[in-house]
Amino acid sequence: MEKQSVSEYSTIEQRQPSLKIHSSDNVLVALKDLPEGIIINNNGNSILLADPIPAKHKFFTDDMKAGDDVIMYGVLVGKVQQAVKKGQLMTTVNTKHAAANYSYRAANYQWEAPDVSRFTNKTFRGYKRKDGRVGTANYWLFIPTVFCENRNLDVIKEAMWNELGYAVTDRYKQFTRQLFAAYRAGENIDSIQLNPSETNASDRFFKNVDGIKFLNHAGGCGGTRQDASTLSALLASYADHPNVGGVTVLSLGCQHLQVNNFLNDLKHRNPGFDKPLFVFEQQAIQSEEELVTEAIRQTFKGLVEINQQKREEVPLHHLCIGVKCGGSDGFSGISANPAIGHTSDLLVALGGKVLLAEFPELCGAEQELIDRCPNEEAANKFIQLMKSYDQQAQLVGSGFHMNPSPGNIKDGLITDAIKSTGAARKAGTSPVVSVLDYTEPAILPGLSLVCTPGNDVEATTGKAASGATLILFTTGLGTPTGNPVAPTIKLATNSPLAKRMSDIIDIDTGPIISGEKTIQQMGEEILEFCIAVASGELIPKAVQLAQDDFIPWKRGVSL
Repeated sequence: MEKQSVSEYSTIEQRQPSLKIHSSDNVLVALKDLPEGIIINNNGNSILLADPIPAKHKFFTDDMKAGDDVIMYGVLVGKVQQAVKKGQLMTTVNTKHAAANYSYRAANYQWEAPDVSRFTNKTFRGYKRKDGRVGTANYWLFIPTVFCENRNLDVIKEAMWNELGYAVTDRYKQFTRQLFAAYRAGENIDSIQLNPSETNASDRFFKNVDGIKFLNHAGGCGGTRQDASTLSALLASYADHPNVGGVTVLSLGCQHLQVNNFLNDLKHRNPGFDKPLFVFEQQAIQSEEELVTEAIRQTFKGLVEINQQKREEVPLHHLCIGVKCGGSDGFSGISANPAIGHTSDLLVALGGKVLLAEFPELCGAEQELIDRCPNEEAANKFIQLMKSYDQQAQLVGSGFHMNPSPGNIKDGLITDAIKSTGAARKAGTSPVVSVLDYTEPAILPGLSLVCTPGNDVEATTGKAASGATLILFTTGLGTPTGNPVAPTIKLATNSPLAKRMSDIIDIDTGPIISGEKTIQQMGEEILEFCIAVASGELIPKAVQLAQDDFIPWKRGVSL
C-alpha cells in the first residue's frame, strides 16, 4: 500500500470558487455562493452550473443516471436516485446515502510522519500524577451515584462556587438585580445592559485548583442493571482521570449503583488509586443538613491538599487529545477537520495519544480505518462494534444513514457518508494502534478508535472516559458544548461563524477556505494553542462559560 501522509489537497487557492477534494471525485464543493449559468473550469472540465449552488454544497461534474455512484473524498458516499445533469445541485431528492462494504484485509499500511522538528523540544506545564500520567488541569470532582443526589450537588455547587471564586454566572445575577431595581423605580428595563464577561481566576482562593466540577446525571437506578454497571465504569473513569485531583461521592443508599460497585470499578481501573476520596451516603446520615455540611467540610480539606500540587514542565507525549465535530457543515471536512487531523498526526509523531470516537460518523470511512489497524484482532473488534451498533439502530427503524441532522443537511451534508468521511479526517493519517469499547482507557501512544455515539455530549463524555486531557471540537454551525474534566477547544470551520459566535469559538479555520493558510499551517497553530491550554496559559471559551456537559451513554441507540 502507498505511504500515507497529508491529505491530497492541502492548499486552496485564493478566490477559488470550488474544490475537488480527491482526484476520483465526481462532485465539487462550492467554496462560495455560485449563481446559475456560470462556467466552472476544473482541470479542463468546463461545467455550466444548472442551478444556483450555495456555499458548502456540492454539484455534479458529469451527467449521471439513476443508480450511479457518487464519489467524494475518493470513496462511495451516495447513489444517484434520478438522472442528473452536469452542474446540477446535489440534494436529498437526487442523492441518497450509500457506503461501500468493508472487511479485514492485510493492507501493510505505511505512514509517512510529518516533520515535527518545530515541536521536538517543546513542553507543557501540567500536573504530574504519581502513576506517571499528566493532567492539563487540576479539578475537584463531585460524583453522584444516583440522580436522587443531583439536588444536593446543586446546593453544594451554589455554595462552593460562589464562595471560592469559581462561579461564572454572577453577571447574570447582577443583570437580573439591575432589571428588578429598574422596574421598581419605574425605569425602562430595555436600557439595562449585561456587563462584559470576565474570567475570575484571580479571585479563586485555591490558586492551584482549576475548578470544582459536578457530574449531575439521570442514572444509577430505575433502569437496567446493565445501565448501572456501565454508569459505574464511566464514573470510575472520571474519578481516575489525570485532570482530577480529588473526588467527593454522594450516594442515596438504596440505588442499583451501589458505592461498592463504584469503588470496585475504580480499583479495577487503577489498583494504585491514591487521590483524596470522600464518600457520603444520605440514608446512613442523620439529616440532609449534615450530609451537605460534612461534604463541604471534607471537600474543603481535600482542596487544601490538592492545592499543594503545582504545574511542572513535561514533554508533549503526555498529551492525550480527543477529536470531535458537532454542528457540522459542508466545510467541516475541508477546513477544521483536516486541520486537526494534521494536529493529530503531529502529536502521534511526538509520541502522544489521539482519540477518535463517534462510530455512527465513521460510516463510509470504515475500510480506510480498518486498513490502518495494526492487526486482524483490532480490525475485527472495530468491525464488530460498528456492525452491532448499526444493527441496533436498524432494529428500531433507524440506521447510520439517518445520522445527519436538519442543520447538517441545510449546510451541505446530504448523506451520512459525506458527513462521516469528512468527520474521519480529524484523525489524520497515522496508523490505528488500538480499538476501545466505551470507557476503556487509552494505554498505547498513537491513534485509538473509541466506541461512542455521534451525539456531541455523549461523545465528549466518552472521550474523557478513555483519558482525553484536552478535546478539540470543530463546528460549522456553532455548538455550545464542553466537558467537566477535559478542557474543550472550539474550532469554527468558517470565518463568518467565528465572528458571529466569538463567545464560544477559540480558533477560526476559515483562512483555509479563503486560501490564506494551508492545512499544515493551521494544524501547527492548533497544536501551539493546545500547548498553551494544557499549560494553563489560555482558558478555552467552553471552560470560561462552564460548559460542563455530561451525558452517560446507556449503550442504546443514539446517533
